Amino acid sequence: DTLVDPNNPQPLEPISVEKPTMSIAIGVNKSPFAGKSGKLLTSRNIKDRLAKELQTNVALQVKETSDSDTIQVFGRGLLHLTVLIETMRREGFEVMIGCPQVLEQTINGQRHEPFELVDVELPEEYSGSVIDMLGMRKGQMLEMGSVSPEGIVSLQYEVPSRAMAGVKSRLMSATRGLAVMTTTFAGYRPYAGDFDKREKGNLLSTEKGTVTSHGLMKAQDRGSLFSAPGDEVYENQIVGIHQRPGDLKVNICRQKQLTNMRSAGKDDNTNVTPAVELTLEDAVEYIEEGEFVEVTPAAIRMGKPGK
Repeated sequence: DTLVDPNNPQPLEPISVEKPTMSIAIGVNKSPFAGKSGKLLTSRNIKDRLAKELQTNVALQVKETSDSDTIQVFGRGLLHLTVLIETMRREGFEVMIGCPQVLEQTINGQRHEPFELVDVELPEEYSGSVIDMLGMRKGQMLEMGSVSPEGIVSLQYEVPSRAMAGVKSRLMSATRGLAVMTTTFAGYRPYAGDFDKREKGNLLSTEKGTVTSHGLMKAQDRGSLFSAPGDEVYENQIVGIHQRPGDLKVNICRQKQLTNMRSAGKDDNTNVTPAVELTLEDAVEYIEEGEFVEVTPAAIRMGKPGK
């Protein structure tokens, strides 16, 4: 609707809402720690909250699935969806979310997928590693600016939206936090082909229990860990990144065997590497098909369904 002058009623052109480019499954938390910190747990709570969100969030879409405990939510990119989930988490919801899926289209009989226009500004010395990283993810360079007097170079790429998962954290690591990246929707392009999203596997907890310094010290040689001493974990929870391809189960709840010559943990605490802190966006970008993110007011965990 348009407010117009009665003497010259000329309505404005209607604004079209851009269609979603990504979807994510949001369901009831079914992990072993379900219900410990949240107060809104049921599928009815989740459906009512999403129905309320639809009244103001015009770019959001919601569809029922064959599973009554799971709802498929469609949005304008990963950030759009994770902002909603983070808001729900702070309101007291507990949910379990699956791997994000991009929404493809068939145009003139050809398979198309959404692309992002990526602009990166970074020191020239790190440009090689970033160019290599985006190239491996099927990115196409559009422009590379000249080096500024401060040693900064700008890159512009078109990258498939599905390939942007995990790029932010890898970019910060590759450039020691000195890069600035912005992304905008570029439109649909022909399907770019398959690529390896993750070169390394997971470290999975072997049992349910409390994380100990002794257990972490034994496991940290296998890769980077997400858990710290005192955290509660359960079987098949993703507790770290394996340094090699393939998943590896580790016991980070292992207790130190006490003797009259050894203390409980005096020797371990100083040798434990600090845990990698995960945000909701980091966790959703990290997971692959067959993995999930457990979102609660008190913690964000990742895991694999038990067999």
